[in-house]
Amino acid sequence: MTLYELPLNEVGIVKDINCIGNIRRRLLDLGLIKGTPIIPILKSPSGDPTAFEIRKTIIALRKEDSKLIDLK
Repeated sequence: MTLYELPLNEVGIVKDINCIGNIRRRLLDLGLIKGTPIIPILKSPSGDPTAFEIRKTIIALRKEDSKLIDLK
């Protein structure tokens, strides 16, 4: 399952990030490392981006980025 497929208010655990380069570094810098819990908490009215709670912080990710993150 990817982060994009995770229903609102459900907890997912980061398993892997399937990209390379600058986007991978950006996601790692945001705290998306293996074993980290993440919860989708709000979708914008258009459905993209989605707000996620990670490490007691709220971040927003676009659909194309959230599809790169695999969950346990």
